[in-house]
This record gives sequence, structure tokens and C-alpha cells, in this order.
Amino acid sequence: MMSRLTFPVRRAGVAFVATLALVGCGRVTDHAAGPVATAPAQQPLPVSPGTTAAAARGLPDFTELVSAYGPAVVNVTVVERGRAVNADTDAPDDPLHDFLRRFGAQPRGDQPPARGEGSGFIVAPDGTILTNAHVVADASEVTVRLTDRREFTAKVVGVDQRTDVAVIKIDGKNLPTVRIGDPTKLRPGEWVVAIGSPFGFENSVTAGIVSATSRSLPDGQYTPFIQTDAAVNPGNSGGPLFNMAGEVVGINSQIYSRTGGFMGISFAIPIDIAINVRDQLVKNGRVQRGRIGVLIQDVGQQLADSFGLDRPRGALVSQVENAGPAAKAGLKPGDVILSVNGQSIERSGQLSAAISQLHPGASAELEVWRDRASRKISVDIAELKEGRVARGGGEEGKRGGAKLGLSLRPLSPAEKRAVGIDGGLLVEEVEGAALAADVKTGDIIIGANGQKVLSVDDLEAQLEKSKRSVALLVNRAGTTIFIPVKIGGG
Repeated sequence: MMSRLTFPVRRAGVAFVATLALVGCGRVTDHAAGPVATAPAQQPLPVSPGTTAAAARGLPDFTELVSAYGPAVVNVTVVERGRAVNADTDAPDDPLHDFLRRFGAQPRGDQPPARGEGSGFIVAPDGTILTNAHVVADASEVTVRLTDRREFTAKVVGVDQRTDVAVIKIDGKNLPTVRIGDPTKLRPGEWVVAIGSPFGFENSVTAGIVSATSRSLPDGQYTPFIQTDAAVNPGNSGGPLFNMAGEVVGINSQIYSRTGGFMGISFAIPIDIAINVRDQLVKNGRVQRGRIGVLIQDVGQQLADSFGLDRPRGALVSQVENAGPAAKAGLKPGDVILSVNGQSIERSGQLSAAISQLHPGASAELEVWRDRASRKISVDIAELKEGRVARGGGEEGKRGGAKLGLSLRPLSPAEKRAVGIDGGLLVEEVEGAALAADVKTGDIIIGANGQKVLSVDDLEAQLEKSKRSVALLVNRAGTTIFIPVKIGGG
């Protein structure tokens, strides 16, 4: 089935994004299941090529992998719950709908149930199956078909929309299963294989290479996606992504496309995240996620220069929630989080994923870059509540005057009260380097290079210490963001 950024498109799935579209490559389903078989009696498949003609020519050979684990990949067919028709709002582009309205007839009753297809894979011999949440969402019936053409009615055990992972269960014994691998060991350029049911063609096999790991996508802040160029199309959603050892390293979930069809970029959910979700759904019926109460952003070259980092890396803290775990631990806007419990953080999306997988009530050791030096900070993990938004406490910021192409003035007492901050510089005019960096009229500069800015003098002092660029902390319509600005020009 397919789902655009904000709404599902029925039938087989993929997903479109940004100016293009993220398309879910299957349908959503609730999930839960028993323990995943990490390695039944099977041994890892040999990485060395076999004796096929392809291998003789030095090409990768996937025949043993497909033979061993293809039977554990299933086709998932769903029937959605019907819904009542609203004659005024439903099916506005349906010619029959328009015809009936012209002659005074109003369509009534329930719509025929929508149908869709996706993929899944068996992770335990008792019939526990992982698939995408968007494959079985709102399903009234879920049918699983094996490669030997046996069909089973499946129960939706649990669904986690945030990660797009679902667990379903069929009644079976001694069913074929996949082996679970370690996605953290994946490297760009490595061969991977996708098996699924694109357009209903069961057990179709496509291959490609890993393009990137820990890829951030809109609305995917808790999932560092694996990007590949293995062909993924509607109906592939929920199917497994294998490495060359025959281990599942991901669940195929979305594509990047202008048309809704495959264009060479697909994304998979790392299997370790999916297993964590499955275990929680089976045990607790819901997924608990950790949080520390910060808003973060990526660190580009100019921000790295501004904060004295050796290269762009880490997650830059732009806002800290009042009285939240991060504030209590002493984290501040302008801090760059470089690692969590020894796990390196290269991009902001990795921090969200790492923190979300920690158990509420535990503590984590963060490596933080502040004042051009590294330090360790311990923070307690709280539980992420749905709909929670971090609200800013005291922030530090950045600023610039003529050197940056800005006309500034201090906030008046009334403006401070209205915005809820203790000071800053209001941007009245923008040109030059600041305009190129996307500073806007009406922004309030509250910090520079991690230091609070209450006056133009404060800003100028930070500019004197900066070399090529300055990192301005800006309050824009109640949200704080860091904006790197080159000094003295575009």
C-alpha cells in the first residue's frame, strides 16, 4: 500500500517526501509477537560466491540466500474497515457522485472496504511476523499467504506508528524463520537483498547496495533509516532487507519518488529498532520511549567552525525544556552532544533514536562539547509522552550587526514580557550574509556562539572572537534555532 507524507494512499505501499514524496511501500498493521529467533539452527550463509554462472563472472550470487530464507517471507493482504459516506465531503472527484448530486440523490451508507497488500517475514516458528504499521492500519481482516500457498488469518498484536513497525501473529508450528542481523555493522557500498510482494508478485527478489545509514527523514525522528538502491515498490512494505550473510538488517518501509514508483532510493527501518518495539508490544502492549527535554538540530560546517569543533558532527541543542531532565542535568542551548553512553552521534537524528530506546528511569552519560572543550554530563531519562513539545527555558544566543548585514535594536520591556524572555536583539532589517543565511525580519537574537546576547555590545564581543562564521541563536515565533552566518559577507 502507499502512504504519502501525511496520509495513506490505498493499495500497495511506498512513500514520498519533501518536494518529492515519501511513499510507504506496504500497508500499516498493528503488531506484537513472541521472541524473535536470533539464529535457529541455521548458520550464516557463506559470503564467498557459489558456482553459478553469475559467480563465475565475479558477480554476487544470491541463490543460496533466497533459497534458505525466501520461504520465511510472506504476503500480507488486508481488508480495511468500511466507513460511512458523507455526501458533501466524500469522493468529490467521483463522476457518479456528481451525477447523483445533480439529480437530487445523495450517496448513503458505507463505502466498500478498501483492500491492500504488503509484505512481512516470520521471526518465530510459532507464527510471529514483523511488517510495517502502515500495511495493516485500520484493518478488519489480515490474511497471510506463505510461499507454499498456505493461507492463515492473522491477528494484529500491536502497532507502533512512530517507527512504522507492526507485529502480527498466525497460528502455526515449525514455520520457516529469518535470522536477525546487526544493522550497526552495515557499511555504505555493501550488497543487500530485498524480498517482498511488489504489486502482488510474491517472493520477488531485488538487490542493491547500502547508500547510507542513519538517514533522517521528515516525521522519522526516532528511526535512523538505512538507505539503499534495492528496488522497492508498492507491496514491498514490511518485507525484509538482508545482508549477504542472509541476516535481516532492516524492514523495507519507504521510497523517495516523484511518481510513486521506484526511482533508486529506498529506506528500511533498522531491525534492532523493530525488535525493541516488538519486545515492548508483546510484553507491555505499548512502546515506552525515553526523552531528555531538548530541541536539537544538525551541525553544519559553519556551526562547527563557530563552536570550535574539528568537523561537523553531533546534535546541537537549540532549546532546553524548563525543569526537564536536560535542564536539571545542566545542559544548555549551544551544547553539542557528541555521544550517548559511548555511542557516537554524528547527526541529530541519531540522538533522538538513541535516547528514545533508553528505558525511562535509567540514566545516560552524554559527551558534550561546550566552550570548545569536551565534558561528560549524566542525565536521567524521562518517558516521552505523545504530543509533548519542549518549551524553552533560559537560552543563550548569538548575534551580529553591520558585519552580518543586520539592523538591530534591544527589546523593549513590553516586548520582553510579551515574548517571555529576559532580553535579546530584534532584527529590523536584513541584508548580505545574514539574508543569505535566512535570518528574517522579526527574529530575536538571544545568543551567539553559545553565549547570551542582551545588547549589541554582547554580540560584537562574540564577533570579535569568531573567525569565519558565527552561530546565532534566534527566537523565531517562539521557537529557538541556531543559524550559522558567515562574517563579513556571503
